[in-house]
Amino acid sequence: MNHAASDDDAERTWCLAEVDIFCDLNEAEMEDIAAAAPMKTYNAGEILYSPTQPSEVLFILKKGRVRVFRVSADGRALTTAIISPGTIFGEMVLLGQHMYDNYAEALDDTVVCVMSRADVHTYLLSDARISARITAILGQRLADLEQRLSDSVFKTVAQRVATTLVTLSTAQPSGSPLLPGGRHPQIALTHEQLAALAGTSRETCTKVLRDMADHGLLRLARGRITVLDRERLKDAAG
Repeated sequence: MNHAASDDDAERTWCLAEVDIFCDLNEAEMEDIAAAAPMKTYNAGEILYSPTQPSEVLFILKKGRVRVFRVSADGRALTTAIISPGTIFGEMVLLGQHMYDNYAEALDDTVVCVMSRADVHTYLLSDARISARITAILGQRLADLEQRLSDSVFKTVAQRVATTLVTLSTAQPSGSPLLPGGRHPQIALTHEQLAALAGTSRETCTKVLRDMADHGLLRLARGRITVLDRERLKDAAG
């Protein structure tokens, strides 16, 4: 095997090693699954699947962020999940969860491992360790979805924008308002993308963000939002 091929194999196995559903597996088991999961790249803004193009595959997100959303009867987009690297998502009918009324959109340039229906049954559902973890992940996702549906009904637009920003800035160590090196967490999203996540219009979102910036909660730059005061942002999220 040439060097490039072995690098590629290491990348693929790493892709799986980062996902907690595989944490009980040994290296050989991991390599078997990695061989069955080719990589695919999507550009920011590209749709991975939609109701008109449902996917019969499971995705494992390696790089970038993906938003899963559905569109209500009145045309409003409701974000049901923001997927970060190391997470499984896709046409969960494979796993007994119907997702075929959902859209998935790449928020950034995105790399995913793709598993077919047959591979999911062979490598995931037949292994009690993995299937138990998948069940736990889907249970948490359902709880998150119920919380978002409740937020969309009962929270104001400003609270929804603040909630979305808090969710997206939780990658830094807990208990510290700053990232390592004393940096404030930054969120790489346009106002339009954030508005879509919070279920509002771009104009309203921009107005809310400017108000938060005026009050010192965050700093705005083109395509980037820096969270300056996460505790007050949490308060604003209600």
